[in-house]
Amino acid sequence: TLNLGGTSSADSNPPPSRSTYQTLPPIPGTPNLPMSLSRSPSPRPGGGWASPGLSSPAFAANFSGRASPHKSYGESNGNGNSVTWESAKAKTEGVNGYPSFQTQNNGFFNRHYRKLSSSLPRFSIGSDKSYAEKEKLGRGQWNPRAGSRLGRLKAAAGKVSRKMRLRLLVVLAFFLMIILFYTTPLHYWWRRTKVLGGGRKYVIILAANQGGGVMEWKGPREWAIERDSVRNKRKYANKWGYDLEIVDMSTKKRYAHEWRESWEKVDTIRNCLRKYPDAEWFWWLDLNTFVMEPSYSLQSHIFNNLAGNTYRDINEYNPLNITHPFPTAHLDAEALSPVGDGKQESINLIVPQDCSGFNLGSFFIKRSAWTDRLLDVWWDPVGYEQKHMEWEHKEQDALEFLYINQPWIRPHTAFIPQRKINSFPPGACSDNGNDTRIHYDKKDRDFLVNMAGCEWGRDCWGEMYNYRELSNFLNRTYWELFKEELVAKIWFKITGKKIRI
Repeated sequence: TLNLGGTSSADSNPPPSRSTYQTLPPIPGTPNLPMSLSRSPSPRPGGGWASPGLSSPAFAANFSGRASPHKSYGESNGNGNSVTWESAKAKTEGVNGYPSFQTQNNGFFNRHYRKLSSSLPRFSIGSDKSYAEKEKLGRGQWNPRAGSRLGRLKAAAGKVSRKMRLRLLVVLAFFLMIILFYTTPLHYWWRRTKVLGGGRKYVIILAANQGGGVMEWKGPREWAIERDSVRNKRKYANKWGYDLEIVDMSTKKRYAHEWRESWEKVDTIRNCLRKYPDAEWFWWLDLNTFVMEPSYSLQSHIFNNLAGNTYRDINEYNPLNITHPFPTAHLDAEALSPVGDGKQESINLIVPQDCSGFNLGSFFIKRSAWTDRLLDVWWDPVGYEQKHMEWEHKEQDALEFLYINQPWIRPHTAFIPQRKINSFPPGACSDNGNDTRIHYDKKDRDFLVNMAGCEWGRDCWGEMYNYRELSNFLNRTYWELFKEELVAKIWFKITGKKIRI
């Protein structure tokens, strides 16, 4: 029938809702479950997506058939965290799903993964372990685990005050400097510098291989003496940053008409002046010498107070009975003065005196124009040809002759007490018994011993060995003192036996 209002009855009736649609009969062999006719392919009941962007109200209204977003299970229970589809599926499969072909915790690493990972160092990225914190400063820093030894040590260090940390840092730096500059080879180089040590100014000249098979054959004892003497001088030079020049005397026979045995000192010193242009003082040592106190440097022992350690007036100790000053009135005031100009800068030659006069087994000579002039006159072949038969001690007697007869030598020559650089053993210069000005005394810790004349009726190797052992005993370290003075004595009292540790 037609409606007079211009509308049909079909148009006047409202459209049927989705719920009134007739459901289709189930297909045989399938579960008889109600099936939504929604066009949304969402696997969630009632439609919607787990992704927040896809579950927006507009998206849900257009595709799931809902006018408002569907509340998730968590939201309906008051929990704001939505359960994702993948997590829900994994949980369902873990409980109700089919068994996997692999068993859980299969293999060594799977069973012990937690134990292995806990033993490895951890890297802290801050208090929050979220992904966003990785970009903060300090990421990748290694922090010890709480409860471990390093962790307890770090916690204890954190409780130390800032002032105490600075004090500990200063003490640690002090010990590191001691180790660096005193127990490593670095001390040789810093002691050579002009500011810290000044060792570059000193050269030790050691005469080795005396005779050298030219005058006599060298046996095992002679080689042992030379080995100990060279090792002693090398150790001392390395300790204080000095240069060591070991002179092979066998190579000095280079004159066709003569062989100046024991005259090589002059020529060797002149060669060293050219070889070491930065050096100022040259210290000559015979082979039969031994440095007893390596802890004494030349600077502290002699040159820091050169005027106080030497004397210019030979009348203070004058075994040769030389008339001084020079008995000639026409000389200038400096040559007529017993002490020259009295300035230590004018000292160019330092010589000790023994019971018979000058001793050149240990003496110092300084680089200067005066020294060049002295060496030329001292090495003069004319004087040697005329006087070498009279000079029993060769270059030593030649220097005495020059000092007596040449006024220009005295103002620049100084003498040093013999025990300062050239102590004698009891067997040398012993005609009148031991002399406190000459002979070695271990109570005073003399610097150097010269076994002069040991080849004439004395045992050179025996003296060298005894003084070497005495030097080692007097210069024991604190650890050696602890072992020998405490441990060895306690062991002797317990067992009655002496031990050498």
